[in-house]
Amino acid sequence: MRVALHTRLKPGAEAEYERVHATIPDDLDDALRAAGVTSWRIWRDGLDLFHVVEVEDYAAMRHALRDHPGNQRWQARMAELLDVEDDYSGTDTGLGLVWELPERVGP
Repeated sequence: MRVALHTRLKPGAEAEYERVHATIPDDLDDALRAAGVTSWRIWRDGLDLFHVVEVEDYAAMRHALRDHPGNQRWQARMAELLDVEDDYSGTDTGLGLVWELPERVGP
């Protein structure tokens, strides 16, 4: 499944956020993959971050990562940079799809 997310940085955290994301910890990388994530991309526009996650089951992934020590350390670090921290306790389902270019059949 594909899930889109929106998060927002604290003012002045842009460069640090990008520096921290230059390489994520190996244990977090392993945990994401074990939880079914095949791709996670992030775009930034000013303070706004837009994520697109390809994952087998988004809710199951969040459940699997909620108590994972590597993810807890990562989320604590992200809480320093994000306007609203994500503690993985909610029932986040991502952004609702509004429109998509339809597939064409034939020429």
